[in-house]
Amino acid sequence: MEKAVVLLSGGLDSATCLAIARSRGFECFSLSFDYGQRHKCELEAARRVASSLGVSRHSVMSIDLRQWGGSALTDDSIDVPEASNSGEVPVTYVPARNLIFLSFAAAWGEVLKARHIFIGVNSVDYSGYPDCRAPFIESFRKTAELGTCACDEGWHWVIETPLQSMSKAEIIRCGSSLGVDYSLTTSCYDPDPQGRSCGICDSCALRKAGFAAAGIPDPTRYQEK
Repeated sequence: MEKAVVLLSGGLDSATCLAIARSRGFECFSLSFDYGQRHKCELEAARRVASSLGVSRHSVMSIDLRQWGGSALTDDSIDVPEASNSGEVPVTYVPARNLIFLSFAAAWGEVLKARHIFIGVNSVDYSGYPDCRAPFIESFRKTAELGTCACDEGWHWVIETPLQSMSKAEIIRCGSSLGVDYSLTTSCYDPDPQGRSCGICDSCALRKAGFAAAGIPDPTRYQEK
């Protein structure tokens, strides 16, 4: 079996991405990050998803991005906003997060001799983050080949983005067909201490709309308002 590193946040996109990687016959190694995020309950969700989908190993890397903040997810002085269609990059964007995560995935992949990295980025139903777009992913792939042994040994990285052009509803339907249990996942940027989703942040809004459009019951535990 070919090996793949799968970035796993614990949300519905990354869970679907992992299920797709498994369905394609990859031996999967999932990678999550404790980076000081406000919604740390996603790490437990990632563990649940990894166990449910039978990865060979699930690793959690610790990186303290709170040292410089710059995002509502890593700085408690910045409030998580309600869902908005302003068109601007929202304050929930964590600077260069996917660049950092993919770099770690490439390092682990080189050790594992895994040439495929799966990441659940999306350019349709997403929050407008610059590090979710296809040109960035292709640029990273080229950079990874120049910065690893791939450059000298003649092999190539494949950055797999199976969700890139899918709507949230299409993602949910795909994952459901592959056996993803979405009740194990969490997408909220501002959950309460019990891990219940706020229901009003941008990520919750996209999740709610996705389940509604897919015609599939939303298993998310939302806070009572």
